[in-house]
Formats: sequence, C-alpha cells, structure tokens
Amino acid sequence: MNILSKIEDIIEKNGSDFELSKLFKAYINDYKTSLPELFESSQGKDFLVKHTKKLDSIISLMYKTVLRRVFGNYLPMRSSIPVAIVALGSYGREQLCVHSDIDLLIVYEEVDGFNTQLIIEKLFYLALDAGLKLGHRVHETTDLFRAADEDITIRTSLMESRFVTGSSFTWHTTQKELNKIRLYNQKEFILAKIDEAQIRRKKYSTSMQPNIKESVGGLRDTQLLLWIAQTIYGVNTLRDLSQNVFSDEEYREFRIALELLFRVRSALHLITNKQEDRLILDYMPQVAQMLGFKNEQKMLTKVLQAQWRISNFTQIFVKKMLRPYISDMNYFKELRKNRLSRGIYLLDDRLFASYNLQIQAINSLLKLLVSLPDKFYHFDAGFLNQMTYAKIPHPITKETYNLLKELLKKEHIYSFLKLFYDAGILHQLFSNFRKVLHLPQFDGYHHYPVDFHSIKCVEALENIKESYIQDLYDELSADEKLLLKIVVLFHDTGKGRKQDHCEVGAKLIVPFATKLNLNEELIERSVTLIRNHILMSNVAFKENIHNEKTLYKFMSNIKDTKNLKLLYILTYADINGVGGNTYNAFSSKLLHDLYSSALEISENSDRITDASKRVTIEKRVKNSDAFKELPKLLQTKLLRVESNLFFFKHTPQDIVKIAKKAKETKEYDFHVNAKTSLSIEIYRKVPLNVGYLLASLSHLDVASMEIFTLFDGIKYFKIEFIKNVDGNELIEVEKIVKNAFDMSRHIGMKKVSIAKKEILIDCEHSLTHAELNINTKNQIGLLAYIMDCFEELGINIITAKIHSTKHKVRDSFLMEKQNDICNNVEKIYELLTKGN
Repeated sequence: MNILSKIEDIIEKNGSDFELSKLFKAYINDYKTSLPELFESSQGKDFLVKHTKKLDSIISLMYKTVLRRVFGNYLPMRSSIPVAIVALGSYGREQLCVHSDIDLLIVYEEVDGFNTQLIIEKLFYLALDAGLKLGHRVHETTDLFRAADEDITIRTSLMESRFVTGSSFTWHTTQKELNKIRLYNQKEFILAKIDEAQIRRKKYSTSMQPNIKESVGGLRDTQLLLWIAQTIYGVNTLRDLSQNVFSDEEYREFRIALELLFRVRSALHLITNKQEDRLILDYMPQVAQMLGFKNEQKMLTKVLQAQWRISNFTQIFVKKMLRPYISDMNYFKELRKNRLSRGIYLLDDRLFASYNLQIQAINSLLKLLVSLPDKFYHFDAGFLNQMTYAKIPHPITKETYNLLKELLKKEHIYSFLKLFYDAGILHQLFSNFRKVLHLPQFDGYHHYPVDFHSIKCVEALENIKESYIQDLYDELSADEKLLLKIVVLFHDTGKGRKQDHCEVGAKLIVPFATKLNLNEELIERSVTLIRNHILMSNVAFKENIHNEKTLYKFMSNIKDTKNLKLLYILTYADINGVGGNTYNAFSSKLLHDLYSSALEISENSDRITDASKRVTIEKRVKNSDAFKELPKLLQTKLLRVESNLFFFKHTPQDIVKIAKKAKETKEYDFHVNAKTSLSIEIYRKVPLNVGYLLASLSHLDVASMEIFTLFDGIKYFKIEFIKNVDGNELIEVEKIVKNAFDMSRHIGMKKVSIAKKEILIDCEHSLTHAELNINTKNQIGLLAYIMDCFEELGINIITAKIHSTKHKVRDSFLMEKQNDICNNVEKIYELLTKGN
C-alpha cells in the first residue's frame, strides 16, 4: 500500500493525528536513507533540485492531508482556500541541502467561511511531529510589506520566494506585495547587504578549513549576487544577466565553481548527518572519496580555487551592477579631479577604474602601480576587473621583470600582491607560484594555503611589531631589503613536489633573482636563506639553544652575521604569516635567545666553549648592582650553582632575583603568572609531585619546562604554557600547584603509546648532560607520563622543550649524566614504551 492509500485509510477510519504524523515520519526517514544513493547518481545542483522537489511533494501531501482532515469529503477547490505555502531561502532557490532548515512562509487572506488559522496550525504540527526541520513565518498578505520594512532579514528571505502549493490567487496577491517590496528603498537595502557581506568576509577569511557557506567565495557570496540582481533587474536567476552584465564564459566558470561547492556541502551534510558547512580536516578524506577525488589535497585545492573564482566574480560584478545604480554626482566630481589617466582614478588611497575602459596590457597597469607614492592601497572592483583580465604575455618580458623589481623595492608591496592574488594573476607574474597555487598544507600548523600564506608573510614583514626586529630591518640597505622581500615571498614555492621544499625553493629562486639582475652575493644569500628558512624555528623550538655544539652547527649552515640577521627577520615574518596565535611571547623569546647566542658566536673568531661562556656571564652577574647588594655568602652560593644552562638561559637580573627568592624559601614557594601566557615558578626543598602537577594541567599545552638545582637543597622549576587562563581557572591552577606538594595525591595517567623508534638518546650531547628526543603522535597527558617515568628512574631533568602540532609532538629533554644513565639506556627505552 502506498502512502496515499495509507493516509486515506487512516482518515476513513477517523485515525488520530499521531498516526498520520507517524506515517509521514516513517516515509521521510525512508527517503533520508535513500539520499546517499541519490547523491551517487545526481550531485551538485541536480541533487539539490531533486531533494527540493521531493520536499515540495511531501509538504504538498501534508497540506492536502490537513485539508482532508478539516473539510472531510466536502473538500473545496484548493485555489478557493485563501492560503499559500511558499518556500524561502535556499529552499526557495531550489538549493536546499540535506540537513538545512526548511524555510516556509504561510501567507493567508482573511475570508469569511474559512478557518485559515486552524489549517495553518494543523499543517505546522503535522510537519514538526513528522520530523521536518522547519523555519517558518506566518503573515497575512497585507502584512508582508510592513514586516519586510521592519526587518532586512525578512525582506531578504522574501526575495527568494517560490510557490509550493495552496491558492494560486493568494500567491498572485503575494507576488504583487513582493514586487512592491523589491522596488521600495532599493539603494538602502543594497548598501545594507553590502555592509553585511563585508563584515562576514572579514570574519570568515580565506582558510584551509573553509566554511562552504560563509567564507570568502562561499555560497553567501553567490546569494549576494542574486539578491542585488533581483533588486535592480528583477531577474530570477543570474543566467538572465549573461551577455548583459557578464559574458557567457565568465558565467560558465562561475557556475562550475558553484557546482563544486554544492557537491562539497551536500557531502558534508550526508557524512556528518547534521547541518555542517565547515570543511574541516577530519571530514576531508571522506568528502574526497565521496566526490571521486584521488586524495583530499587535490579536492581541497579545487575547493579553494572555486572559492577564489566565486569571490573574484562576486567582487567584480556586484560593483558593476551597483555603480550606475548608486551613482553620486558629487563623488564622481571628486573622482574626476583625481584622474591618473583615462578611466583610472585615485581617491582616498583607493584606485578606481571605469568598467567602460578597455582592458589594459599588464605593463601599463604595473607602470601605474610603480608610479604611485609608497603606501598601502585599496583597490576598487573596477581596477580588480582590469587586473583580472589584463593581457599578460608569456614568457614574461624583460620590461615586466623590471617593473616587478621596482614594485618589490617599495616598502609597501603587500596590497599589490593581494591584488595580484585576488585577480588570479600571481602565478602568471611570478611563475614560481604555479605549483603552489591554492595548495593546502596538511601539517597541523599552517592556517592558509601556500600562496596566501606567502602573501601574509609579506604583510607581517611590512608590519613588524617588535622594535628590536624592526631596528634590524631598518639597518638593512635598499638591496638587502629587496632581497628579503623576495625571499619572504618565495620561501615556500618549492612545496608541492616530492623533494625537500627548501632545496627545491633554493633552486627556483635563482632564475627569478637573475631576471631581476641581482648581484651574485645577493643571489647566494637568497639561496642560503630559502634553503634554511625553517632552520631557525626548528632549532629554537626543538633543540637546546644554549649548547655550543647546537649553535656552531646552526651557524655553519647560516655562514655569516648578515645571513643570521636576515634569517631572523625572515623567520619572524614566516611564523607571523602562519595564522592564529602561532607567534607568541614564548616563541618570540626563544627566537631572540637563539639569535643572541648565535650572534655572539658569529662575531667572535675564537671558538666559544661552554666554560668560557659561563665565565663571561658570571662577570656580567658580578658587575651588576643587584649582585653586589647580595650578602657575600649568598654571592658565593650563587656562583657555585653547577648548571651552566642556568646561567645561559637567564639574564643577570633574573639570576639574582631567583637567588634571592631561593634564599627566602623555607619549604616551598610558587608564583603563577598569567599576564600574557600562563607560567608557573616553583621553589622547593620538599618533594614535588611532578606527575600529578603535569597530569592535572595537561589540558593547557606545556610549551617548555626548566628544572635547576640551586643551593641549600633548593630546586627551581619554571613551566611555561601556550594557553592562558583567568578568573576561576587561574584560582584552580594555583590550587593544583599547592596540592602538588602532597606526595600522596595521585591522578590516573592517560594511556600513552610511544614506540622505541620514536625515541633518540644522545649521550654525547655534552660532558655533563645527555639529551633525549621523543618524536611521536600528540597525546593528552604525554608530558606527565614521560616525567613520571623519569621520576621512577631517578633521572634529573634540567630542561624540557615541547614542540607540538595537532597531530605530532617533538619533545626534547636535557638530563644530568648521573646514576649511570648512559649505561642503562635500555631501561629508559623499556619504561617509556611500556604503554605499547
């Protein structure tokens, strides 16, 4: 028996509303179960249209069922019942995704003899009880204009109305009201939608985990286009504007990009079984497989390319539709006063170009950019249109290279590079970017694809926020600044190959630098910098930067002081271009400490040993006023602290401060600092339950840990975290630290898995210390587990350096060579791997 027969059977038997809703619910669930199979045969817009039409039939059937319940066998003609069921939003556009809300508008007219409120109420209860996820509005036809005028969201949704079922007469009346709404205050409505879009695009910028609906180049951008086209031209689809506002080819490329976003969004809804519009890393393998891509990297590259295409199309043609419509004669007068050349204007640091201007050759446009005063610029969509469709010869001419060189010499190049990216010509002007165009980086570290990350690095270089690094940059010559700008832009262009991207990038930079006529010294420096562009961050974050062997090895790659300074600035720009809060106070300090230590080595021809370095630092400590104020006995005790690393890692002022605090400590003392990022300093004579402490704070992500034996049996601990806390959480941290001096406390260790091949023990690190490195998957409670193992083995850890990404950790521990540990390394391996 089909559903129609079952409905009639329930109605004839005077069955309950519950029986009807139960029947519809089972029918809808059966349909939802069939959706993956439907998706296999019909993806993209076709799938969405079929899904929309199916829901139309279900809602129509529900409405018919309600009418049968209300009127029995004396059912009047449907058109005579003054109710119309209207689809809104994505449902109205026939783009409804699987788990999106079904936006309905019920419009009615007050007509004697019809209990319209009862009909509407019964329909909603039936739909909701059957499991439809409704977003609904109910309006009398005469109330539509007032509601739209009061709320721009209502007005926007009404623009996408589509008749589903009900009275064609009521719908005809509704259409008259909708057209009145469309023609009312058009300019005000359009400008409000533009402002709304600009806020959204800033919030959801380009990302490797894009929001398919909200991100720059997402579905919301395409909806903005349609809303404006409907308001100005009264069209129902963008296709109606082809050959009028844009060409068939431009529209075709836009539709191909849109089709991919439809497919991706539908796949996300089906995979997650919910309304999920974020293409996050966890979903990518399944989405790629569902859409038939070879791997998630190829799929994401296509998605990012599609979003770029939609963003470019939206920016250009939204403004093209708007310009004649919102023209302001006073503004045009101002533009004419600031004309640079025929059809091109500069006003308030924004460059404009007329849509009536013939598309220019690239060299003409580059000459214009070169001629501008050196500052940050914005670019109107008309000028973006010029750059997007500019005629670019291949191969690039010598004149073009010379113009690019002049641009790169400017202090402010970021806005031009972003323009090239937005116009889709970055890879045409800089061929090194061809292989990394929209290339994602699945390393749990970068937030942006390679090309966008590279541009963000240049932005960071032009907006250095640390005065020390800014001073280093200001000291560079004009040629060195040019070199650095090129290296920052090109440092990751070697990615997308099987070979090491540093080596590939170093090879790729040579032809470009040669085309720009850089001298041999600058070319050699560019090769060295790109080959070693990740070296400084790797050493600073993963190795003992106070070890002479580490420093000499580091400088042997960098070669000289000039390269060291350039690499320091490059590393700053590179990390700041990653996105998020990757560059923080902790990473800043590590990089500065490495730079300072390496600089000392590079500027001294005599080899600096740990012993000679200790003597130098002790002299600085002795010469400080704070040290001279200490009692003689405390001075002696301080200088007898065995650890060289304690002196290497702290300034003379901090060394004295720590000594004074240690002298005042009876049993234990601690201080929790949460100014920028959380740090905990502990002085103790009594035992400390380190395993309990770290396990209790494992959710905060430890960045580094120091443990030094001072004097009079006092140990000094400092633990720094990546995250910060405040309020009640800060109080809770202080309570946990205090409880850590109770050795009876115990917290269950998380199960941790470390393979023997993931552990490296270097007993030749130095005369007094061995180093242990662990490179394994990121696991909650890993550091607490490792420290618990060290406690069990009686190993004294001097310092720990923690480097983690979403999936991997590289932890480094410096251990005192005591208790014959280097002759018992197998015991260390055995204990650390016992969780396997």
